[in-house]
Amino acid sequence: MYNTEATLTLTIFFITILFLVWRPRGLNESIPASVGAVAILLLGAVNLIDIYNILGIVTGASITIISTIVMSIVLDSVNFFRWTAYNLILKAKGSGIALYWYVLLLCFLMTIFFNNDGSILITTPIIIEIVSLLNLKPHQKIPYLLSGALIATAASAPVGVSNLANLIALKIVNLDLVTYAKIMFIPSMVGIVSTSLLLFIYFRKDIPKKIDYFPKANIPIPIYRIKKMEHPLSHKNNNSYKSIDWTMFKIYMTIIVIVRGGFFVLSCYNIPIEIVAILGAMVIILLRWYRQGTGPYDVIKKTPWHVLIFALGMYIIVYGLHVTGFTLLIIDGLRDAVASNHYNAILIIGLLLTVMSNLFNNLPSVMLGTLTITKMGLDEHTLHLAYFANILGSDIGSLIMPMGTLATLIWMFILKENKIHVSWRHYLSITTITIPIGLFVSLLVLYLWSAIIY
Repeated sequence: MYNTEATLTLTIFFITILFLVWRPRGLNESIPASVGAVAILLLGAVNLIDIYNILGIVTGASITIISTIVMSIVLDSVNFFRWTAYNLILKAKGSGIALYWYVLLLCFLMTIFFNNDGSILITTPIIIEIVSLLNLKPHQKIPYLLSGALIATAASAPVGVSNLANLIALKIVNLDLVTYAKIMFIPSMVGIVSTSLLLFIYFRKDIPKKIDYFPKANIPIPIYRIKKMEHPLSHKNNNSYKSIDWTMFKIYMTIIVIVRGGFFVLSCYNIPIEIVAILGAMVIILLRWYRQGTGPYDVIKKTPWHVLIFALGMYIIVYGLHVTGFTLLIIDGLRDAVASNHYNAILIIGLLLTVMSNLFNNLPSVMLGTLTITKMGLDEHTLHLAYFANILGSDIGSLIMPMGTLATLIWMFILKENKIHVSWRHYLSITTITIPIGLFVSLLVLYLWSAIIY
């Protein structure tokens, strides 16, 4: 481990993470990842054969995530998400507490049906508009914005296809989506519910008991009909949103549900899920083009294609750490304790990934963690439990620090663009109290649930 190549590889890794977190002038995250990857290649830590193997692991997962984001963009183009947001306010019937839970439910479902990054990109601007229209005070906005972001990110744990890191790790340990859901759904859902309750308890004094319906617009409630949404500020800017094309919405949702179900069914037959994802995205784009006359330009423009480069670059860097011996340090230090019993395996790996994710970001950490546990010589049962703990640490435990996940960094960037200030100190004052408890509950339930399942 202690040689020039290993030292330089570790240095490249830390510099890459520094720029991912810092992102000067809004630097796209794919740039430091790709520069770091090129440096690793030039160093010789990773060769062309390694690149071929890495492409096999990363490409399918990245394409699947991109395809689900494409489908969410198409659904957003028929105003569904914005319509949903306005109707959440109506459904809350003047209760700020009810609105809080509806917002969390929206963020959770968005991640379950699509993925955590797509959920953050779509729901954060909507929540910002809701709290702005309701004219909430700065401290009253944070419960909706921060809790929504945390739950949207944590909600990627129950379903393997809702997070790029999950999909890449699944490929490494050779697990199918059905087995993943069978083991992970209950523990992760208990953790999400626990975290939601803890966040509510923390924010209970800041969440307004009563809210006005669009006080800025001063428009009576009856204007808003369940199947037609008009912008409450339309009398000021002469702009109104079209009502939803419910026929197309039902068709789109049917396709999305079929695609999500296809992931689970076809994965049992070793059919790559990215094929299902690509077909679903193509069908939904072509249908919109044919029925609504809207071409694919907006999809091409809004889709974060850089995710492909980011995932490939980060995996190359992490693989460089692996082949130069960095994972051996972790293996030698933890193998005996992890292999001793299932409780140790779950707790140690879960906490390890929590620490690594918050220091280095969860995508490279989950890659590194998964590569590490596959080299510990564990029996299949213990390996799978360590992997699930790995995911809980990277999906839930990573939320302690803002730099823990790409989704959280995106969320912070969106808030900054909208001049909403959330300091790291304020963020940490909330997450250091709520997230560790939610994580520990998830890990404990994973241990108990796996004992029942197995």
